[in-house]
Amino acid sequence: MSRTALRICPLCEATCGLVLTVDDGKVTGARGDRDDVFSKGFVCPKGAAFPEVDSDPDRLRTPLVRVDGELREATWEEAFDAVAAGLRGVVERYGPHAVGVVLGNPNVHTMAGALYPPLLIGGLGTHSLFTASTVDQMPKHVSSGLLFGDANLIPVPDLDRTGHLLLIGANPLESNGSLCTAPDFPGRLKALKARGGTLTVVDPRRTRTARLADRHLAVRPGTDALLLAAIARTLFDEDLVDLGDAAPHIQGVAELSDALADFTPEAVADACDVDAAVIRTLARELAAAPTAAVYARIGSCTVPHGTLASWLVDVLNALTGNLDRPGGALFPLAATDRTPRPAGPGRGFALGRWHSRVGRHPEAKGELPLSALAEEIDTPTEEGAPVRAVVAVGANPVLSAPDGDRLDRALASLDFMVSVDPYLNETSRHAHVVLPPPPPAQSPHHDFAFNTLAVRNQVRYTRPAVPLEPGRMAETEILARLVLAATGMHGADPSAVDDLVIQQTLGKAVSAPHSPVHGRDPKELAGLLTGDNGPERRLDMMLRLGPYGEGFGADPDGLTLEKLLAHPHGIDLGPLRPRLPRPLKTRSGKVELLPGPIAADLPRLRAALRERPDGLVLVGRRHLRSNNSWLHNVPALTGGSNRCTLHLHPDDAARLGVGDGQPVRVTGAGGEVTVPAEVTDAVRRGVVSLPHGWGHDRPGTRTRHASVNPGVNVNQLLDGSLLDPLSGNAVLNGVPVEVSPERPDEPEMLTALT
Repeated sequence: MSRTALRICPLCEATCGLVLTVDDGKVTGARGDRDDVFSKGFVCPKGAAFPEVDSDPDRLRTPLVRVDGELREATWEEAFDAVAAGLRGVVERYGPHAVGVVLGNPNVHTMAGALYPPLLIGGLGTHSLFTASTVDQMPKHVSSGLLFGDANLIPVPDLDRTGHLLLIGANPLESNGSLCTAPDFPGRLKALKARGGTLTVVDPRRTRTARLADRHLAVRPGTDALLLAAIARTLFDEDLVDLGDAAPHIQGVAELSDALADFTPEAVADACDVDAAVIRTLARELAAAPTAAVYARIGSCTVPHGTLASWLVDVLNALTGNLDRPGGALFPLAATDRTPRPAGPGRGFALGRWHSRVGRHPEAKGELPLSALAEEIDTPTEEGAPVRAVVAVGANPVLSAPDGDRLDRALASLDFMVSVDPYLNETSRHAHVVLPPPPPAQSPHHDFAFNTLAVRNQVRYTRPAVPLEPGRMAETEILARLVLAATGMHGADPSAVDDLVIQQTLGKAVSAPHSPVHGRDPKELAGLLTGDNGPERRLDMMLRLGPYGEGFGADPDGLTLEKLLAHPHGIDLGPLRPRLPRPLKTRSGKVELLPGPIAADLPRLRAALRERPDGLVLVGRRHLRSNNSWLHNVPALTGGSNRCTLHLHPDDAARLGVGDGQPVRVTGAGGEVTVPAEVTDAVRRGVVSLPHGWGHDRPGTRTRHASVNPGVNVNQLLDGSLLDPLSGNAVLNGVPVEVSPERPDEPEMLTALT
């Protein structure tokens, strides 16, 4: 029997609505939901491949427990017994910080990943938290924390109303957007141009996005902060600074002008390889545009000055009057955000509240650099115990972190490891227990994180499209039981985790003077919650207490879970609106344009004015049919142009004696890989590009399709020593490498063109 079901796509940040075709309990088709209030029918190849992702035969169906050195199928009871014994044993012997928690990118794409890991970390009491953020967007969190007092308060470009977009280090025609949730990002950029707007792209590669631009600047990799500083300097020099309506809420303009005095267009031109006159033109166009936004992403984050570049993006938005202005860069307001508090000073944002044991890296947003995970495991010191146990949730750091070979060895030395993962992959193969979540069609979906980054305020929720198969366990229950097992409450009913959160949240709400439920009985409020299970009751609570909520009766027209379920295609909450100063949490209650840690890091940027690479430098690249290392086991999403090849410019290829398709050896500080060359003028001279997420050639994995054409791990070229000091983010772009043709008498290449 055939039917349809709605599902929000969990395969990238665009969060498109899907209509799934279900035949006899199996998803057999997927198309865009034309009635979805946000995506309006848009779907990319990943969403269209949802049925193949959902039914991948290599997905684990039952838990695995290591017995006598081998992973064997086990019952859920046996698996959680092993987790409780393994983790509590490490905590009792070495203390809580000896348990490392590693969270991968997939967590942000699931309800379970949003609701339970904070409880796991808090319950363990560990400072050893490592996530994918420090190989991705942590610089933006740190800059936002320093500017606005809240690391999660990230302004996004108002794509649908802006008239001028300066886009740096981002390729949304391939990535579908990042830290800017926007279904049909390509269509929105085309609409910008159709209404007479301007698109400028700054990228060392001529990407699909760059080909759409009115102007493409092939900047030297890693110099984004210098370029942005020179644009800001020009605004000051030419008296183009105008803070607009946000002026009463911004401080530090004069101090900022002094701090950027050395970064004139002429001073940065050689380092950036961008003409000074062009830099001045960029500044003038930004200032003259009726509405404009500066937006930068991973190419500007994963560089030595990632936090400074992220900071300068919002500095430019502020100096041109486009911060918190329609058509500029605004702060979204998600339906599950906390009840808005009155404007005023907050606690601010602090860095370095603790440090890593070996490299003494400061924490940022409660996290230590993922690049430091291996040394925290394999290096003894006099200060504290090494990490002896790891809880990995949706994480594959052997491929995503620098020097995967070292981390591979380190993970093999652990006393205990538990991995929540649907696959036996390069990381989970080391686990003593593997807990497999069900396929996405069997899970509910609400985007807690991405709605805080969406270009339009809206709210959507989809229940599971198909019921759990026999023997499966809901991902929410898996993580709730993991919390119990890790915190000495093994065997308790997993609903106790949700009940405790509800009790604590409502207890705080009734005591907050600005809350709509101030002074009420939390037990009475808990009794009003609806939902089929604990996660739904928590969602209902967050909706009721949120900025659009009914406040448990305070606003009968407000949001509840029941109202959301009555709108299966979602509820549109309107365009982004100015919000300052209310969301600011700085100690001053204002946007602090020149925070102390930023000012202290500027001398390092001044030194970069004199730096010139004398060889090839490496940058990454993304593909529309990939999401990090997730999807290479899905045949529909591999092959064609989605291949692991080294892009290099024809002039560099000729100089090196490399032909198209020839195997080349790429050597970096962390090791070397051999990969086919793809000669193309899409990269500028002096730059080579290798995609992220490949390297599926290690023994003991069970991803059969991925292993046929495994590719190579670009992060093996890195030794993990290069970090942005403010955020701890790994430097993945603009790193020096050597490239040479592999001779016929040398070892066979590690991968091949298909």
